[in-house]
Amino acid sequence: MTSPAERFAAARARSQRSDLSNFESSLSFPLDRFQREACEAVADGHSVLVAAPTGAGKTLVGEFAVRHAFERGEKAFYTTPIKALSNQKFNDLRRTYGTENVGLLTGDTSINAHAPIVVMTTEVLRNMIYAGSRDLDNLGAVVLDEVHYLADRFRGSVWEEVIIHLGQRTALICLSATVSNAEEFGAWLTEVRGTPRSSCPSIGPFPCGPTCSCARGSLICTRLASTLRTLAPTPASTPSLRRSRAARVRGGLRGPRSQAHQGRTQAGGAPCASAVRGR
Repeated sequence: MTSPAERFAAARARSQRSDLSNFESSLSFPLDRFQREACEAVADGHSVLVAAPTGAGKTLVGEFAVRHAFERGEKAFYTTPIKALSNQKFNDLRRTYGTENVGLLTGDTSINAHAPIVVMTTEVLRNMIYAGSRDLDNLGAVVLDEVHYLADRFRGSVWEEVIIHLGQRTALICLSATVSNAEEFGAWLTEVRGTPRSSCPSIGPFPCGPTCSCARGSLICTRLASTLRTLAPTPASTPSLRRSRAARVRGGLRGPRSQAHQGRTQAGGAPCASAVRGR
């Protein structure tokens, strides 16, 4: 039998996550364990990394993050690496939230750019950060779909810059099916993003279908690893050290084959972009 204090804590958590209950009731199926863990972390204001195979349902976590921000009166950005994915997600969200509440920003398209929910390519978000756009003032959540593009030799720095320079009050929801070094990636996210809006104690790995580990506000849900170490808090670092750490993370995301080619040079003897960034 639970104590009165435990029942009170459970009731308080349910009241804080009422939108999660409403979100689940709108689905035709129950949430999987890893989806619930990640959505609860989003509802509590944490940044989340979800690494699960294609078809496992990780996109639901990003969709809940959009709904959570929208119902709180905050803006939500959904970023993708290519315009085709942006167009698809734009149409999906318009069917859910209405044409007046969803916008689209790509390199050659601007539709309802100041809407509460905006779908965009990641480069557009990077440019908005550097331009100091006022649309970032009330930004509650950013979904980085296909975040493994951080390992891309020519475009990976865009994801790195967004993760480092985005405002600390904004929760990041990182989704990927091909992150092979989820633990190292999650540790770097924890280091870069710092303490989130609500604290989360460090917890060791525990079984829940997909392996989950929660550390200082970063929740990692992955079906790709059987075990995860507790992510120990790391001291604050300078932007140059963060970029150096990101270069190592990108190397792990590329995998052994790409690492073997990392030192190769382009035609004419010029070092490749990844080798330059890794120096």
